[in-house]
This record gives sequence, structure tokens and C-alpha cells, in this order.
Amino acid sequence: MHRSLMFLLAACAALSATAQEAPPPFASFAGASAPVLNDPHDLTIGPDGNLYIADKLGDRVVLMDPETLEVIGAIGEGALFQARDVSFGPDGRLYVAATGLSGVVVYDMSENRPKNEGILGPFPNTEGALAHSNGRLYVMASGTGQLYALEDDQVVAIVTGLFGAHDVAEAPDGSIWVADNRARRLVRFDADLEELQVLDAPQYGFRGPRYLDVDPDGILIVADQDAHRILKIDPVSGALLGVIGSGAPGEGPNLFDDPEGAAIFGNAYFFADSDNNRVVKYVVVTN
Repeated sequence: MHRSLMFLLAACAALSATAQEAPPPFASFAGASAPVLNDPHDLTIGPDGNLYIADKLGDRVVLMDPETLEVIGAIGEGALFQARDVSFGPDGRLYVAATGLSGVVVYDMSENRPKNEGILGPFPNTEGALAHSNGRLYVMASGTGQLYALEDDQVVAIVTGLFGAHDVAEAPDGSIWVADNRARRLVRFDADLEELQVLDAPQYGFRGPRYLDVDPDGILIVADQDAHRILKIDPVSGALLGVIGSGAPGEGPNLFDDPEGAAIFGNAYFFADSDNNRVVKYVVVTN
């Protein structure tokens, strides 16, 4: 009993120390959607300026107005089994990583109604998909730990050893960041999947980085699900620039419950507050 109490006190002290050492929030709470989603994962801003959200347990992609955070539509309702990630290609096509299908579903978005063009795969436990500006598609097969590069639907490069990894995101220089969840790190590759950099310093306190976005300056915004926090990281200096979240699950300003996704749009940040079944918006006030 005494040992259990001491362990609990030590854990609380460690959590408190981590919170005290963390830098302040990098943006201010600006609103939240109603809890109308079902375990939302990653999200992105589409060419039309709307939010596209991989609604995992809803088996669909949800469209949301970024100003009102109201649902305005859905794609693949009930058919995109365990949709995890969404990405738009240079040609405007939408790519959806669907874990339950072990593949990436492709939609032609050029008409009024999205047209399903089929599925690419199999990629066991597909967690991430990136339609890169170079025309390639990068797919994270979490089940086998393999990251694939596809060109004209053909595999042109593979890297292994990334079991449990999730997101794939493009940096301004064209390099690729992978959220290596199980290894509690971020890894950067070049376009041919040669490793360039690893971020795993203790200062980040990674417990389960799932999805991320990269701003025009190369700054990383990382959803660390198991830590219930969003981190802002400068990958050049390695500095931790800001943190939103207390380290414990919650609901309200500066609180999350298992956040999974992150998207940047100008001075606004959108996060998938997954276990609260909603999207939240934060903004940076500029003069």
C-alpha cells in the first residue's frame, strides 16, 4: 500500500514537472465543433477551403466549414472503413487511407460529386497517405512497418522498420516527415526514402505522435495522442516552441482527449480532438 502511494505521488510529481517545464501554448482556443464525429483522425484543408476530416469509426470523410465548424457534407459514407488520413494531390484528387480496407481510396474531385476511382493496395493497416507535390503517392503500411513511394501507381521505393507508424507529411523542401508512433519519434526522409533526420529528444516527451502538419517555414505541429498534447517544434534547431494540452485527458480550452490530427490554415490551427469526437480550432492573433 505504501509503495503504491509512493509510486502514485512520484507519477503525479513527474507529470507536474513536465507541465511546468513545457513552453506556453502557441495559439489560443477559438472554438469547437459539436461532438458529431466518431473518432476523427487526420484532417486537411481542401482546394475549396473546407476542412476534410477522416472520421475513422464513421467510415467516411466529413466536410466541415472552417469558420463555423459545422458539417457541410460527407464522402464515402459508411464505405471508407476506418478512414485514417486524407490528402489532396496536385491534380486535385483526394486520397483516403482506410485501415479497414488496407488501401488508399482515390476520388476524382473535378465534378460536383466526388467520383470513386478505386483503391490502391494492399498496404496492411494503412495509416497514412501523402499525395506529394512531386506527383508521387507515399503510403504508410503500419501493419508491416513499410513506407511506400508510388509513381503512376507503381512502387518505386520502400523503407522498412516503421512498425506502427502513422502520418506522412510533406515539408516545404519536399522532404517527408513520418510520425513513428510506436518508436516515439519523428523521422524525415528524402523523396527517395533515404533517411535524413530523427527527432526523439526527451524534451518533446513523445508518448504516441500520430499525425502532424508542417507550416510554410518548416515548423512541425504534432498531435501526440497518448500525451493528450499538441507540440510545435522547430526541426532545424530542435527547439520545442510551444505546447497545447495539460498531459491529461480533458475537454475545453487547452485540453484534449487523445488528439490525432492537425492541419494549418493561415494563422489558424485545426485539431482532431478524437475521443471528444470533435474538431477544435486555435488561432494566433497577429497585429
